[in-house]
Amino acid sequence: MRRVAQIVLPLGLIAAVFGIWDLVVNVFTIQSYVLPRPYAVFAQIGTDWDVLQPAMWQTIEEFVVGFIVGVVCGFVLAVVMGESRIIKRGLYPLLIGTQAIPIIAIGAALVIWLGFGLTPKVVIVALIIFFPVVVNVLDGLANVDKDTIALARAMGAGPVRIFVHIKLPSTLTPLFSALKLAATFSVTGAVLGEWTASTNGGLGVYLLEQNSRLNTAGVFAAILLLSAIGIVGFLLIAGAEQLATPWRTRATPRRLPFWRREPVTRPAATPSIKGESS
Repeated sequence: MRRVAQIVLPLGLIAAVFGIWDLVVNVFTIQSYVLPRPYAVFAQIGTDWDVLQPAMWQTIEEFVVGFIVGVVCGFVLAVVMGESRIIKRGLYPLLIGTQAIPIIAIGAALVIWLGFGLTPKVVIVALIIFFPVVVNVLDGLANVDKDTIALARAMGAGPVRIFVHIKLPSTLTPLFSALKLAATFSVTGAVLGEWTASTNGGLGVYLLEQNSRLNTAGVFAAILLLSAIGIVGFLLIAGAEQLATPWRTRATPRRLPFWRREPVTRPAATPSIKGESS
């Protein structure tokens, strides 16, 4: 019942939002070019689905590839910085300084260097994800229990085994926190990349085209699809987090279903001998 409630409650709130949206449009008689009705937005998605479908898959490709590149690069750099104080002291201020540069300003230079293909958009998405991953993984490595590492070394564990069994699990919780944020930021990065480094295709380009035509229903259709991509990405990361860190949700192992449980065998009773005193 708790799992059902976790699914039904958000769906009910989403339905309530759409209901309030439609009510506001009807009560205040808002024109469709200012705020369309939800039905008009969904009708626009159905009408332009032949255009929206390839655009959506292109945005998803940019989202996924940039997400993977940003996470891998950020995790590797964080591990290197965590293992070397010299590298951390030299690179950490530089990383903080790079965050003051607007990503959209970098997009113009990326177009000159990398052209109008997939690469500049992937780089923009990766740059947005990169810094949160580095910071969160570094925090996880900094909070590793020093006594546990000392005990492992005393028992003969090498650097690789210490990293795999002690340091890596300590980074999973902050890492997944960064990944859940990155799942939504990646969509923003993909749209920014399409606005600055794309000539055709992608939901970002579709949004600009409908905006130039004053087709507000088309603009909201692109917004809904972009939101759906971010929500699905967030849910996938949350599911992976539960699988990778089961100790956060349960302190005891899960019980097997009744068809997988082994029958309990009780020991046979020892026969008593007459005349034996208790």
